[in-house]
Amino acid sequence: MTEGFVHIMNGAYDFENPEFFWGFILVALMLVWYVVSHTKGAQVRMPSISGFKGKQAGVMHYLMHLPILFRTAALSVLIIALARPVSVDSYADSTSYGVDIMLALDISGSMLARDLKPDRIEASKDIAAQFINSRQQDRIGLVVFSGETYTQCPLTADHTTLINLLSQIETGIIEDGTAIGMGLSLAVTRLQESDAISKVVILLTDGVNNSGDIDPATAAELAQKKGVRVYTIGVGSRGKAPYPMQTMFGTQIQYVDVEIDEKSLQHIAEITDGKYFRATNNKDLQNIYEEIDALEKTKIEDFVYTTKQEEYAFFALWGIALLAIEILLRFTILKKFP
Repeated sequence: MTEGFVHIMNGAYDFENPEFFWGFILVALMLVWYVVSHTKGAQVRMPSISGFKGKQAGVMHYLMHLPILFRTAALSVLIIALARPVSVDSYADSTSYGVDIMLALDISGSMLARDLKPDRIEASKDIAAQFINSRQQDRIGLVVFSGETYTQCPLTADHTTLINLLSQIETGIIEDGTAIGMGLSLAVTRLQESDAISKVVILLTDGVNNSGDIDPATAAELAQKKGVRVYTIGVGSRGKAPYPMQTMFGTQIQYVDVEIDEKSLQHIAEITDGKYFRATNNKDLQNIYEEIDALEKTKIEDFVYTTKQEEYAFFALWGIALLAIEILLRFTILKKFP
């Protein structure tokens, strides 16, 4: 019984009929009436009390109050039973509906242009790393392309490893050129086994498709059939861009024409229900990734399960037991005689 009251004090129980707690007022009034009536007591005229001097109250004098104590406890416990205590057991479960994302990054020689700081390739890597860190619930992978294409990192939830592999990317590690169709096709292939609710490719390039066996339009149709949405980003200032050129006098900055096949990139985004962006500086690129982050939110559902179990029987049995003890005491060892 003590344990039951501890649970009540700790808030482990809810009560279906808390209005019955008003009954404690009656219990309190009963106790007040008992104390007043026994303090006043009955007055008996005695010719002399000299024979009672020095006498102390016996054990039975104190035991006579036991019935009211048991009765009070019994009524209190029965009131709790009437209030219908229920134990509540709750637990939560979270289900994540993640987004699988493949980054397709152009690493052709033109990505060394310095219209983004320190250059296009480094700016793209830095901002992509920030994007990866913001997508903790998602699997992300990376393919790179220039004249050829390869998978730098398959889909993974290990973002630390992914960012490390991203940082190792440099221009010139594979044949130069711009195989946009091949890069997109490989990224889509890496997503075809995904069972994510949303499958996305973020394709970043600064040029025109001039390599590979698959043209961008064919790759876009493949993405559309596989249910992959493609966000395309054209990187580079409009007009001319500063580019480090090797000369007999060392590296010198020369301005070269910026040529981005925006029409193809727009078509890829349109056919796959994605969006095309143009980044002419670092801030533009930062904003683009933030917009994509907002568009492709991971859905997380929290489910809270609650079970209730009736506990009134525990208190009802104790109440009946206490009443039985009170009655037993009143009619046996504490029985009053006329």
